[in-house]
Amino acid sequence: MAAAEISHIGRIVDIAPDFITVEIVAESACATCHAAGLCGTADATHKAVSVPATVGDWHVGQEVQVLLRRSMGFKAVWLAYAIPLVVLMAVLLGLNAAGFGELASGLAAIAAVGVYYMFLWLFRDRLKNEYSFYIKEK
Repeated sequence: MAAAEISHIGRIVDIAPDFITVEIVAESACATCHAAGLCGTADATHKAVSVPATVGDWHVGQEVQVLLRRSMGFKAVWLAYAIPLVVLMAVLLGLNAAGFGELASGLAAIAAVGVYYMFLWLFRDRLKNEYSFYIKEK
């Protein structure tokens, strides 16, 4: 595993012509992983990941490494946590400074974050193409 990759051990549960589904089981080692704060699988016990099928001798039940470029992990943190926080604080402080009440400012800030996440959901297919996992033998 190169330092430029985030890796998890998983087991192949399904093989389709275009995708291989790998189940990642979070183990106690996830707590000590230096990337645990960036990885959504550290909280879950089981997570299914669809990986584009690659040439290889894959079979159901095989243990593999699921890899993602570290830069994509950092981008996910920005999209999921940092940018929504900036949106929330900007709307909250901006409306509060403009003289709106705390309740109105707070509700508008929450609504703005909701709109942000709605845009992420609308562009989920484009984001899915950017975040490509890949597998290699363990």
